Amino acid sequence: MPKRGICKLCGRNEIEVTRHHLIPKTRHTNKRNQKLFGRDEVRTRTADLCRPCHGFIHKVLTEKQLELEYNTVEALRAHPEIAKFVDWVARRPAGLRVRSRPPI
Repeated sequence: MPKRGICKLCGRNEIEVTRHHLIPKTRHTNKRNQKLFGRDEVRTRTADLCRPCHGFIHKVLTEKQLELEYNTVEALRAHPEIAKFVDWVARRPAGLRVRSRPPI
C-alpha cells in the first residue's frame, strides 16, 4: 500500500508520497561525498515528496547538482524553477497526474 502523508515541498496533505534521498543513492560511493557527509547521514537524509514534485526535481537537476547544491529541502525550494513548479502544484488536487518536462 502506498504511503500517504504531507509533501515536504508543496505541502499538500493526505497525498501519496515517495521517499526522496536528498543525497542521491547513485552518489553514495563518490569520494567527495564520503568526505562531505557521514555514512548514516547519506542513508537517512530523506524527504517525503509527492510524485509530481519528486519527478520534477529529477527532470530539472542532475544527481551531482542534487548532491552538492540541493541536498536540503530549503535548497530545493530556493531553486527558481522548482519554486515556480511547487507554487503551481500546491494549488492542484491530490489526484492530479502531472507529466513534467525539463525546462527550456
